Amino acid sequence: MAISQHYGTGRRKTSSARVFLRPGSGNVTVNGRTLEHYFPNAVLRMVVHQPLVMNELDNKFDMVISVAGGGPAGQASAIRLGISRALLGYNEQLKSVLRQAGLLTRDPRMKERKKPGQKAARARFQFSKR
Repeated sequence: MAISQHYGTGRRKTSSARVFLRPGSGNVTVNGRTLEHYFPNAVLRMVVHQPLVMNELDNKFDMVISVAGGGPAGQASAIRLGISRALLGYNEQLKSVLRQAGLLTRDPRMKERKKPGQKAARARFQFSKR
């Protein structure tokens, strides 16, 4: 018997997340750990659950998530986008709600590259006249 599951990919900054939604009771596994262990920060857990809470689907899916790259905030946002895209596979009618909340838009902001002859992307070395 095949398990019905829905897949979504999310990216933010340098993080990439693969999200698998399966019908279940709300268990979330991130890189083999529970959500509470992976994201001790309550705000980041709230960011991850945002698409589900908004559509009142909070305890209807088990999620298996693998995420790599970046830091905690970027990873949480990547997971949020992946969940939103996976929800579209589950029900296309959720698109207007998710779109209006801005959950289907990939945030394009990336770190600016360091320039040669400078300390960082924009910061210069201290100038000395003499």
